[in-house]
Amino acid sequence: MKEKEYIFGPVPSRRLGRSLGVDLVPFKTCSYDCIYCQLGKTTNKSVQRKEWVPVDVVISQLKEKLDMNPDYITLSGSGEPTLHSRIGEIILRIKEITDIPVAVLTNGSLLWLPEVRSALQSADLVIPSLDGGSEESFQYVNRPHKDISFARMLDGLVKFRQEYKGLYWLEVFLTDGVTTTEEEFKRVVECVSMISPDKVQVNTVTRPPAEDFAVRVPEEELKRLTALLHENAEVIADYRNVHKQKEFSVLCDDVLTLLQRRPCSVEDIAAGLGIHRNEVVKYLEELIASQKIEKKVRGEKLYYKASN
Repeated sequence: MKEKEYIFGPVPSRRLGRSLGVDLVPFKTCSYDCIYCQLGKTTNKSVQRKEWVPVDVVISQLKEKLDMNPDYITLSGSGEPTLHSRIGEIILRIKEITDIPVAVLTNGSLLWLPEVRSALQSADLVIPSLDGGSEESFQYVNRPHKDISFARMLDGLVKFRQEYKGLYWLEVFLTDGVTTTEEEFKRVVECVSMISPDKVQVNTVTRPPAEDFAVRVPEEELKRLTALLHENAEVIADYRNVHKQKEFSVLCDDVLTLLQRRPCSVEDIAAGLGIHRNEVVKYLEELIASQKIEKKVRGEKLYYKASN
């Protein structure tokens, strides 16, 4: 039986260049069920921290990929990486075998736990998320586990900033009509001020979301709001130039060829081409933007097919 792959990429990242991903939890195991998630709805909403995937196997597989020379090794993947109880040990072991910087992409929901804040101290870069400025928007957008309140989450983001010595970039994800209203956006600005990150990266819906009512903020409006958010805020840049790399375009063509034969889900494409779901999402985003494919919903499942 083939060993499960926990390392994926390198994939082009809007923030991190060529990012070698490390997947530390099973697919859609998360403390949130965000309406905008490109991986679909959360199937295992949890705050249970345990060794979801074997540490020794993760490190062994990572060693085999280091010759790909990524810009970052990124702990992210198919769910919330801080749910892995040994994430701190994983970061330290990565540091023992390479000088490539380690980034952690987290929803920030567990930073109120001292043990989670402590575990991330050795990372070079941590990028948590803030998707609203109130309990109401938090519940609407993130649909968190019942044990996580907005106040608890925000307190964790603030405390981590006070303790962490590495780079702290905050991703602010804006949803049109929800966090872009004058009153709610003002609350978001106040929260960002409390957190005081090194940088704010502003994002919105660009990939097929879990829910159709998660609406993208128009580009000009996003730029306007970004200018109001923080002195060092930026809209996450378009990364089409990264997508032009040969290794990306070849697999992108493979995805398109597969969809020209028959409609497929993300899982179908991943299995058919032997690549990670997170890589599939990147290729689908490019193909949708270029209008080469379109999405269709059948029952509860999202499929993709080649455009006519």
